[in-house]
Amino acid sequence: MAIKKIESINVIPFIDIMLVLLAIVLTTATFIAKGAIKVDLPKASAASAKVEKPHDITLTKEGKLYLDGVATTNEKLLSSLGTVSKETTIIINGDAKMNYEYFVSTIDTLTNAGYTHLSISTKKE
Repeated sequence: MAIKKIESINVIPFIDIMLVLLAIVLTTATFIAKGAIKVDLPKASAASAKVEKPHDITLTKEGKLYLDGVATTNEKLLSSLGTVSKETTIIINGDAKMNYEYFVSTIDTLTNAGYTHLSISTKKE
């Protein structure tokens, strides 16, 4: 009984598998590029409200305070926030050379008013 030596490898099944994988990658890549899959959500009476966009507070090195680009003061900050939910994220952008007292005063005002989602913006070195 003679054993036949295999001199080549059949690559057709390998190519078929690679084409299927390529189709899967291209299909999922379109969802990733767009960022979301669009769906038409059904309506319900107990649906949760949309999450509010975060608000930006900017503190300059001179001690000036801005809420979403509009000048305000520490005393008027809470009235400037108006009816913003206490669960809304507030991002604090403080100048690196500002007086620490301005920062502490702003944080104190916000925490005493019940705002709990405070974030400090920094720059990576």
